[in-house]
Amino acid sequence: MAIRLSLRIATTAMLVSLPLGIFTAYVLARWRFPGKVLLDGFIHLPLVLPPVVTGYMLLMLFGRRGPLGSLLAEHLGIVFSFRWTGAALACAVMGFPLLVRPIRLSIEAIDRRLEDAAGTLGANGLWTFTLVTLPLSLPGLLVGSILCFAKALGEFGATITFVSNIPGETQTISAAIYTYTQVPGGDDGASRLTIVSIVIALGALIVSEIMQRGADKRVAGLE
Repeated sequence: MAIRLSLRIATTAMLVSLPLGIFTAYVLARWRFPGKVLLDGFIHLPLVLPPVVTGYMLLMLFGRRGPLGSLLAEHLGIVFSFRWTGAALACAVMGFPLLVRPIRLSIEAIDRRLEDAAGTLGANGLWTFTLVTLPLSLPGLLVGSILCFAKALGEFGATITFVSNIPGETQTISAAIYTYTQVPGGDDGASRLTIVSIVIALGALIVSEIMQRGADKRVAGLE
């Protein structure tokens, strides 16, 4: 059950983060504005903060009595605390920096003359982004997505702080391994989940490499 729940949470975290991650990467790669360094630092903050701190901040903001959590629960019926949706939120926050950075680097590597050429042919900013920037940044997009998924799959500190360790609801693979290690005779269960976790993470990285090579060939054909 923990394996299926972890895959569900990691997939949700990655898919929900993707649109905002693409937009954020584009803003950081192409726009110039005051406070850009501060925004960049804020996005990467989960990488350097203790995960427990990130989880506690999420609990304060999105808990049932938090300013955002109470607002979402009252008006939209969305509850994060002690739910699998909260685990997905925690995983999305922790994986967001790993999603944004490869996409940003990929966009920065695109020859601006290609985008300018699309503009001279009558394409507006949105069409230029859709038809030129996004296809050419596909390798970074794939790498970022897989890294975000892998990070979400192994997330522990922020998740257990925000949504606890509830079997069947918020108990991911990492939380289940932790639980097994706390009870006598739980070594076998912990070992099995550890092997499964390694296999899934390694498989994700292999798929990422294969997809990136395919995307690189496709992008080379477009340039």
